[in-house]
Amino acid sequence: MQSGLYIVGTPIGNLSDFSPRAIDTLKNVDLIAAEDTRVFGKLAAHFHIETPRVAYHDHNERDRADDLVQKILDGASIALVSDAGMPGISDPGFRLIRAARAAGAAVFVVPGPTAAVSALVLSGFATDRFTFCGFFDPKKVRADNRIRHTIIYYESPNRIMDTIQTLATIMPERRIAIVREITKVYEEAIIGYPAELLRIEPPRGEIVIVVDAAPDHQMTDDEIRDIVNDVAGGPTKAAAADLAARAGISKKEAYRRLLDQNTGDTHD
Repeated sequence: MQSGLYIVGTPIGNLSDFSPRAIDTLKNVDLIAAEDTRVFGKLAAHFHIETPRVAYHDHNERDRADDLVQKILDGASIALVSDAGMPGISDPGFRLIRAARAAGAAVFVVPGPTAAVSALVLSGFATDRFTFCGFFDPKKVRADNRIRHTIIYYESPNRIMDTIQTLATIMPERRIAIVREITKVYEEAIIGYPAELLRIEPPRGEIVIVVDAAPDHQMTDDEIRDIVNDVAGGPTKAAAADLAARAGISKKEAYRRLLDQNTGDTHD
């Protein structure tokens, strides 16, 4: 193998997605830098990859990057792998890649599956412009809402319902897709407005959230009134959440309009 850093994508669930080129690369480099050597060890055993490996993760990447780059400059070929998917996407890797480039070392990519892009195309939402925001951060979601095209987040199953609630408050008018277990047996895309998805059973497994582009059309009062008439009559809290989601207004405004409807007040 030519000396250099090889960025190698690994399967995100289905082992059949592991490309022959990726397997060949990992078998022939001098060293593999793995996010978790135990996790990679299972994949290596399945594909009979016996190349020496070293841990490269959040806690040691700053110290280990220089050492790995020096090995490359001395003539070694090193592969970088994460636990799943493409290295550097919301996991360690970019610092090593940046350091290798800064040192003038050769850098190659061996593409593999990426959960964010796979979820995007599964969602059916607009793909001409999108922003990947990493793991969902409730402190940044209001700023994220200024992004009017498609947004992608990673999320853990133990936080997903809280996240949907936050999206129902901040982005009620934007549909979301909860995409889970991509390439696995229970792969699923659950799509709807956040207020609607608060009623689902909490999803399990590896989760990607895709937020649809913000609607260009601002509803008129008459259009909102039609939705008010449609949802009125049910429990006020649920009706207000439904109205907020479908009309793209705040829950406070939705409550006000429902109360106006119930009392016969027609002012806007």
